[in-house]
Amino acid sequence: MKLSREIKTGIIVLVGILAFIFGLSYLKSASLFENNKTFYAVYDNVGGLQPGTQVSINGFTVGNVNNIKFKDSSGKLVVTFTVSNEFDFSGNSVAELYDTGIIGGKGIQINPVFDNAPLAKSGDTLTSNIKPGITELVQQKLTPLQMKVEGAVSNADSLLMNVNQILDDPTKKELKQTIVALHEMVNAFKGSADKLNGLLANNKEELDNSLKNVNKITTNFSKLSDSLANAGLAQTVSNFQVTVNRLNSVLEKIEKGEGSLGKLTQDEELYRNLTDASKELDLLLQDFRLNPKRYVNVSVFGKKQKEYALPENDPAQQQEN
Repeated sequence: MKLSREIKTGIIVLVGILAFIFGLSYLKSASLFENNKTFYAVYDNVGGLQPGTQVSINGFTVGNVNNIKFKDSSGKLVVTFTVSNEFDFSGNSVAELYDTGIIGGKGIQINPVFDNAPLAKSGDTLTSNIKPGITELVQQKLTPLQMKVEGAVSNADSLLMNVNQILDDPTKKELKQTIVALHEMVNAFKGSADKLNGLLANNKEELDNSLKNVNKITTNFSKLSDSLANAGLAQTVSNFQVTVNRLNSVLEKIEKGEGSLGKLTQDEELYRNLTDASKELDLLLQDFRLNPKRYVNVSVFGKKQKEYALPENDPAQQQEN
C-alpha cells in the first residue's frame, strides 16, 4: 500500500511538532507525562535563579523551576516550580532559596513541615525564605571587622601625628642616642652570654662532677634522714623534752632558793663566807708553795726555826692597813 505525498507530509509535520514539544519540555526540564504539583513562591531577589533549576527536599531532587516573572510593579518575583506527587507536605512548608555552590548558582529547597495543617496542593503559594550564602555571611562577618580596622587605622594615624608633634628635633636626637645605647647594651649582654657559654663549655667536666657530688650529698642526706627516722629520733626528742622540763624545774627551784644550790645563790652571807674561805685557802697554798719548810721542818741539829712572815696580798694584813 503506497502512501500519498500528502499523508507523508502530514506525518513528517506531526513528527516535527512532537519533536519540538519534547525538545521544549526537555529544555524546560519538565516532563510531559509526569504527574507533578505546581507551586509558587514570591521573592524580593532570586539572585540569578534560572528556569530548569532543580528543586530538592532534604537534598533529593523532586522537581524543577518552570518560570520566573515579575509579580507587579513592586519588583517582586514569582517563581513557578513543580514538585513530584510522590512526596506530600504541609501547606506551611517553606520554599527556601539557597546557594548551590561556592562560586555561585541558586536553587530551591523545600523545608517540609509535618503538622496538622492541610497538605499543600497544586497551585498553592508557599512561604518563601532566602538562606544567606557564603559570600553574604563573609560580608556580614567582615563588615564589622572592616569598620574596626578602619577605626584602628584612623586612631593610629592620629597617634602618629601626635607622636610627630611630640618628637621635636632634640627629642628625636635623644631617642636615637637611646636606641644606640640600647644596641650597645644588647651587644654587651651578647658578649657576656658568649663568655658564659665558653666558661660552661671549658668547665663542663667540673660542673658535671659538682652536680654528681650534689647528687651524692642529697642521697646521703636522704639515707641519714631514713637512719634518724629508723633510730627512734622521735623517742629521743621526746626524752630530751622530758630532760629539758626537769632542768627547768630544777632551775625554778634554785631561783626560789630551795636546796643547797638555791640557798647558795640566794644567801649572800654564805656566798661571802665561801669567797673568803676560798681566798684564805689560796693564800695558804701560796705560802705553802713559797715556804714549804715552815710546814715541814725536820731539824737534826736543832736549827732555829724561821719566824713566820705574812705573804703578800694577805687579807688580814690589808685589813690592818
